[in-house]
Amino acid sequence: MKPDENDDRRMGTPLIPQRSYIHTTPPNVRTANTQSAAANIVRSQIDTIYDSAALQPQANTTQTSPTPTPQSELTDTNPYDRTQVNPAEVQAEQWKKYHSAWQDYYKQYYERYYVGEVHRAHQELAARAPGAQSTSNTTDQTEEATEFSRDEALYDLRSKLRAKVATSAKKVRKSRHFVPIAAACSVMLLFLFLQYNRVLFANVEAYISPGNIDPANIIVDPLSTNAVSSDPKLIIPKINIDVPVIYDVTPDYDAQMKAMENGVAYFGIPGANSKPGQIGNTVLSGHSSNDIIDPGSYKFIFAQLDRLNKSDTIYVNYNGVRYTYTVTKKEVVTPTEVSKLIYPTDKPVLTLITCTPLGTSLNRLLVTAEQVSPSPTVAQAAPEANASSSEPASIPGNSPTFLQRIFGQ
Repeated sequence: MKPDENDDRRMGTPLIPQRSYIHTTPPNVRTANTQSAAANIVRSQIDTIYDSAALQPQANTTQTSPTPTPQSELTDTNPYDRTQVNPAEVQAEQWKKYHSAWQDYYKQYYERYYVGEVHRAHQELAARAPGAQSTSNTTDQTEEATEFSRDEALYDLRSKLRAKVATSAKKVRKSRHFVPIAAACSVMLLFLFLQYNRVLFANVEAYISPGNIDPANIIVDPLSTNAVSSDPKLIIPKINIDVPVIYDVTPDYDAQMKAMENGVAYFGIPGANSKPGQIGNTVLSGHSSNDIIDPGSYKFIFAQLDRLNKSDTIYVNYNGVRYTYTVTKKEVVTPTEVSKLIYPTDKPVLTLITCTPLGTSLNRLLVTAEQVSPSPTVAQAAPEANASSSEPASIPGNSPTFLQRIFGQ
């Protein structure tokens, strides 16, 4: 039985037409020529493959699979003229799969790496915590170890900060530049204290009783005429004032400042030189704030005078008689407005003056009150003005400040 041609192809027989050859050349020469021709054919096909790969555009990454050649054509054509496809060329879809595989690999690798590092850090923190249990995988123990590590970290940070501050302080103390800076700061603080101490102490005194009132001077009935001592006094129960009054004093600045060291001073000027029990204006001046280094025990006696309002009661003891006054108005004037104290009146009037705002001597506060007891109808006539006395240029006030004493008023 004749073998089938297809069976020969399956068994690896070359698809070459079977022809008879007449060998006219020696076997050795024929073999050498055949090998040389085969080598040339292989070289030409390799060159063709590389030339086609070089000329192909880079953007065209997709390759079309060659169309299979029918068996009839293979038997009729030269097998050395068949088109070859480069099996080593990588397709675009293969590149995508390649990169995706590497990305998945690195992602899983770093995830495992960081999870392992976090786990190792938790184990170290748990081992550092005193009294911590040996390795535990429960969530509660992990949280406790983490919280302890935070507290410990804060403690370490505070310790380092304290150490740095202590080191810096030692360097500053040893530095020679620290001495002049400290001296300058001390001088500045002393200067500020001398200049503004009256402001500080006056505001404190505004909430502290400026005088020690005698319970016997707390008047229940303003119209009572109980016998009093012959010592002249000013009593204001609302602001707890019980202070001596100095009447034997002239209205000049120096005499007024000296008298106010021992109480409140009588400021009698032409047109306002009445005394309690007489028709006209009786003027008394006192300090609201003075320097702490100034002499006297009544530097803040009128610190709360601005708390008096209309209808508040004021008492004045004079020549063994208690005179009762009721506040009628308050007014703020400049130090040079002396004329505000001089005005015609047919009643006994009392005016208290002090400096305002508290701690300064910028303006003057005038508190005016009218006599209600004894009856103003039995008051004596106003004294005559002394022709030889002159009106002062300003209303007395607080002592000069530190700067004013250095550079003059």
